[in-house]
Amino acid sequence: MPRKKTAAVRPAKLDIWQQRLADSDAAWKPEMERMDRREHLYNGDRKLRPLVRGDEKKGGTPENTPHVRNIIFENIESQVSSAIPSPKVTPRRKEDEGLADKIEHWLRCELDRLPFETINDQAERTVPIQGGVGFLVAWDNRKRTHDTVGEEEVAMLHPKQFAPQPGIYTGIQDMDWFIVRQPTTKESIRRQYGVNVENEGEQEPQVRGTGDEDTAEDAVTMYIGYAKNDKGGIDRYVWVNDIELEDLENYQARRVPVCANCGRVRPLPGQIIQNRPAIAEAVEQDAAAAEVRRQIAGRALAMQLAKDVAGGLEGGLDAMAAEDAAAGADEPQERYDGGPCPWCGSEEFSAKEQDYEEVILPITTSAGLVIPGEHPEIDENGRAVKRPTRIPFYRPDVFPVVLQKSVSVYGQLLGNSDVDVIEDQQNTTNRMEKKIIDRLVKAGTRITLPAKATLRTDPVDGERWFLDSPADKAMIDVYQFSGDLQYELTYLASVYEEGRQILGITDSFQGRTDPTATSGKAKEFSAAQAAGRLESKRTMKQAAYAQLFELMFKFWLAYSDEPRPISYKDNEGNTVYEEISRYDFLKQDENGQFYWDDQFLFSCDTSAPLASNREAMWQETRMNLQTGAFGDPSSTETLILFWSKMEELHYPGAGSTKKYLEERLQREQQQAAQAQRMQIQLQLLAMQNQQRGQQLGAVAANQSNQAPTGV
Repeated sequence: MPRKKTAAVRPAKLDIWQQRLADSDAAWKPEMERMDRREHLYNGDRKLRPLVRGDEKKGGTPENTPHVRNIIFENIESQVSSAIPSPKVTPRRKEDEGLADKIEHWLRCELDRLPFETINDQAERTVPIQGGVGFLVAWDNRKRTHDTVGEEEVAMLHPKQFAPQPGIYTGIQDMDWFIVRQPTTKESIRRQYGVNVENEGEQEPQVRGTGDEDTAEDAVTMYIGYAKNDKGGIDRYVWVNDIELEDLENYQARRVPVCANCGRVRPLPGQIIQNRPAIAEAVEQDAAAAEVRRQIAGRALAMQLAKDVAGGLEGGLDAMAAEDAAAGADEPQERYDGGPCPWCGSEEFSAKEQDYEEVILPITTSAGLVIPGEHPEIDENGRAVKRPTRIPFYRPDVFPVVLQKSVSVYGQLLGNSDVDVIEDQQNTTNRMEKKIIDRLVKAGTRITLPAKATLRTDPVDGERWFLDSPADKAMIDVYQFSGDLQYELTYLASVYEEGRQILGITDSFQGRTDPTATSGKAKEFSAAQAAGRLESKRTMKQAAYAQLFELMFKFWLAYSDEPRPISYKDNEGNTVYEEISRYDFLKQDENGQFYWDDQFLFSCDTSAPLASNREAMWQETRMNLQTGAFGDPSSTETLILFWSKMEELHYPGAGSTKKYLEERLQREQQQAAQAQRMQIQLQLLAMQNQQRGQQLGAVAANQSNQAPTGV
């Protein structure tokens, strides 16, 4: 558990990390200001950037447009895809194919459990607007069920939450340190870290939105710093303003509670206490019982030494274990039920990094590997004790942040922003819309009158006008201003098309009427051509999700102790329920050393978008039936196969239709069996009749041969 800090104590690391944050802000703040500008443009900013001299208000302030045609919003929304990439895991060894399938099924279950629909929806808009987005992977040990401890968490990070190391643009994993700005509440800090920050204020409220947010009374900005250490691990440092919340070296390593006095690992509740000293026993038991135990230990030690000399160490250990079991068979085994240290009585425990896991009971993996549990050994005092099997804990040792870029740009951490490349077209569109509205508003009928005339212009019949001279009469006239918008509309359409062409978006891709596509195939080709220009963005998304899948697997392998349930559909469409355990990935080399197998290749299944389009898959399945790909379309077995596939694709009523066909197939098989039995009986009857006829013929022939001949 992290130690509580007070504002009066200023740790030395706090100055180091605050200096790193200042260095990052010096290089990243201009980018954050551009991020706010992009968000305003996406939301329909009405401010006009001057196009010509004098195109502004008095005092130099920019004018506003009364009408916004948001082409930035339109083009970005045209690219939004609700499809979540599906994982594909490829093993490097043939014997790991089953494990790769299990990883795929587990990742798909995690995609369903986690709110990836919301995460993907936010990322699909943030990536083209800002040029990139981040995914933060963490393990929350506070989320527990009846039989599991901890769950994996994935959250989206807006680029404004980044505080990267300056000068490193190739990727987050190439940096020495990386800081995340995390808006949170004071109460959340108290629950998670046990530190009171009620008197602290919010340092960066602009991280929560588009830069116009005011400071909130209950909110604070928490900074989470990650840094690589000399041992290859990752350190984590968390602070709020000038208060340190957490300082963990190798934060991805396992930590166990140890006694602050004797340094022994705190047992788990219900675990048998081994090697408890006689002093501690005497505190709880009477002297006679303690003396009996000392005598038993002395006799066992003498037998151990004698058998070691006679039969070797291994035989002595086995005999020692058997003797101890016989000696203590009548004694109850002491188990830890919580409370102070069972060895020294201290009530203070601290967290200590643990490199190895101690296996008490034997474990058999799905591959048949047996991890032995406790085994007898000789301790430093010459006594026989049971030692657990030690296996190393797995550590990811990577930054827990994955970056998804829009389009890679050399010398930039983030990718290319669509808002930046069509910002000029948006500003010109807003300016032309304002000009069109001004012309339409000013258009209409104008009447010229003499300067001194007070004539009425309302529709009153027979009204008399009195004029001073014929010249005044000549000044009375009517002019019609229609507001011709031919050139403005033409240029406006040209600017709009220019913005779409920059991004590579066509009418067919947007689902609009495309006059250039004269047939369905041409329309499909036009949409595919636009999608081809956007292929780079899809490729970068799949690459980011592939890294995310690998990071999720590594965090699960490091922290999930219990088997986790998984479910999937088999080839016949039946739901299969299995379990995945991290011990399945434990291997043993020729020297008997245990190691973790994480040699898998992670990518995205390119067929997933088609598989997620159910209507298209229904059509493909019908076509396969009609073309005979499943067999004879009139055969009941072929129809059962067809409706099984349709049931996998969640076609309405497919399950009941499949059940009816299976019952019909069973009736057809019964009728065929009955017909076959009847045919066999008829054949047997015919054979019997034939044999009987042959017998009668033979008898008649024999009788004719035995008849007397006439004289």
